[in-house]
Amino acid sequence: MATLKLSRVTPYAALLPMALVAALGYLGAGLWTFYISLTGSRTFPSGHFIGLAQYHRLFDNERWMLSLHNLAAYGVLFVLACLVIGFLLAVFIDQNVKGEGVFRTIFLYPYAMSFVATGLVWQWLLTPGDGIDGSLRALGFHDVRFDWIVSQGLAIYTVVIATVWQMSGLVMALMLAGLRGVDPEIWKAARLDGIPAWRVYAQIVLPMLWPTIATVLLLLATAVAKLYDAVVAMTQGGPGIASEVPAKFIMDHLFLRSNVGLASAGAIVLLVPVLALLAPYAYARSRKEAA
Repeated sequence: MATLKLSRVTPYAALLPMALVAALGYLGAGLWTFYISLTGSRTFPSGHFIGLAQYHRLFDNERWMLSLHNLAAYGVLFVLACLVIGFLLAVFIDQNVKGEGVFRTIFLYPYAMSFVATGLVWQWLLTPGDGIDGSLRALGFHDVRFDWIVSQGLAIYTVVIATVWQMSGLVMALMLAGLRGVDPEIWKAARLDGIPAWRVYAQIVLPMLWPTIATVLLLLATAVAKLYDAVVAMTQGGPGIASEVPAKFIMDHLFLRSNVGLASAGAIVLLVPVLALLAPYAYARSRKEAA
């Protein structure tokens, strides 16, 4: 009897350290950040309670509002481009092409790089006079200029290009795993009925891949919310503040402007959409496991 009880308790005891880390490191830190956002903290945390004043200041800040606009534009383009390119790459590899392992390695390799390294590589590629712009001029296209990275209205889109290049390989790998789980009999039946391949993908395969797509969307949305490294490495938020994003706004006010309260308010606002995405996903997973 004692051995049976011990075997039941052991798994919970093994999970206890991780549960404590999650409770203290994540939940505790989140609650502490929320508390600080309700105070007038500057260089150091303060107990001076000011309610929602920091949030009013935050949304009255032009730089913060621009960062939200940039993040929304970036997020839509980044997620759509990664989904489309990743799915097409997965479809390509799923055709049993020769050298499949080589192609998978090539497509997935950018994901192994850090966002800082990716940002620095693409900064050079997109700098006017060097990289792509310099190559076009060397080929004789002297009237063509590719100077998006120094353009006020286009700088944020260079970040989209760099991060899509990095993340599409991950999407490809996840989509490929989903495609490999599709019953081959479906394809045999479609060929016998003369159904075009694009209709099979659109009407049969993609609905079957919905769990995989949901996982990909969650990963990409999280990457959007924490976008920071690539922006700092490529543009430093410039020209001016043209490519500013919320994470950079928060870090600048936390470490450079000594405004802990405002930075904490920004962090809480940035946390809300992440929780809004995680909650239904976690609920759906729990319902599926319960069923």
